[in-house]
Amino acid sequence: MTNIQFNEKLALAGGEPVIAEPLPADLTIGKAEADAAMRAFDRGSLSAFFGSWGPEFLGGDEVKAFEQEWAVRFNVPHVVSVNSATSGLIAAMGAIGLSPGDEVIVPPYTMSATAMAPLFYGGIPVFADIEPETFCLDPESVAAAITDKTKAIIVVNLFGHAAQLSELAALAKARGIFLIEDNAQGPLATENGQYAGTFGDIGIFSLNYHKHIHTGEGGMCVTHDGTLALRMQAIRNHAENIVDPAGITDLTNMIGQNYRMTELSAAVGRCQLDKVENEVGRRQRLAEHLSDGLRDLEGLTVPMVREGCRHVYYVWAMRVDEEVLGVSRADFSAALTAEGFPHSTGYLRPLYMLPAFQQRKAIGRDGWPFTLTDRHYHEGLCPVAEQMYRHELILFEPCAYRVDDALADKLVMAVRKVHARRHEIAAAAASRAG
Repeated sequence: MTNIQFNEKLALAGGEPVIAEPLPADLTIGKAEADAAMRAFDRGSLSAFFGSWGPEFLGGDEVKAFEQEWAVRFNVPHVVSVNSATSGLIAAMGAIGLSPGDEVIVPPYTMSATAMAPLFYGGIPVFADIEPETFCLDPESVAAAITDKTKAIIVVNLFGHAAQLSELAALAKARGIFLIEDNAQGPLATENGQYAGTFGDIGIFSLNYHKHIHTGEGGMCVTHDGTLALRMQAIRNHAENIVDPAGITDLTNMIGQNYRMTELSAAVGRCQLDKVENEVGRRQRLAEHLSDGLRDLEGLTVPMVREGCRHVYYVWAMRVDEEVLGVSRADFSAALTAEGFPHSTGYLRPLYMLPAFQQRKAIGRDGWPFTLTDRHYHEGLCPVAEQMYRHELILFEPCAYRVDDALADKLVMAVRKVHARRHEIAAAAASRAG
């Protein structure tokens, strides 16, 4: 494609867009899921949890089967289903014994729940910066953030690429702290053949409606530690009622919630799990099609896949070098939109810029748990994350669209057309500014 000439006017300047119609939505719920849901309906019980000790404390047939099948698929001994990955993160914080004033190292560049979860137990989020290649936590920044108050690290396998999990696991073990993986975006991602989500003390997966495996809402927590599994099961289902019969002697955080998954969700999830390799593989092929078609363009950098890793592309993230490109990301983005290439820019503002951190106010009117620390959260805290947000990233979501090869070619052509005529975009921007 390197020699293709684009003689058509940019859509932004009145020309015909490369892609004239919205991309078709990626709908992965069908008859199989409907049949699975009816199986749960036919049993007559849409949830089989009891909040007291006994066989029903762990849920019904669909929930138990889903957990077992997940354990086999991801090669882990213990799985605890929950009603969302957010609930799973909070349950994980409780299970490890997080206490007021403990510090938890978190990334600034992820969904907000990751950084908010420690606050529910009085933990203090401490932000470490990200790597510019994978956008996951930088181990050097993490190591520099560890103090004698650090209880845990929460690492996110962002966009579907594994963080440096072996290195972070070794660091956590050497320093005597917990490693929690937020693997909401990375099911089937791997590092050296091991699944992301299974390196840490606890891994959390999301079943939210736009994830690779989805049940509408839901989450799965995995661990190799039976004690942590029991504590998460307790927090999931009114822990205070079952500590005696369950033999739980450490009552730290054994005040429970209701984070239980329904039989309907579990039935649908089992069906989704059966076809996850096909769904992940299809999105992976689309992302690689984009990368192969665009990697030669100066000023643009397609996603990097670290050696030994499998990237499952919840998001396909392209970096923009505005200086080399000769046009701002904002103007380049506007031209892409006009050509029919759906995308977003920057992902999320670094989380420490949220009002909760800027005003140091979370639980209660007095600002607890920030009253337990003198940490403040200022602009410039994580410069790599801020650079990605403000200037560099253009994001396409393979999870959102059902795209065949012909349409994938058009996506590539849209970017190449804008890139080929980017100097016109820059000239128009300069004219407007002048």
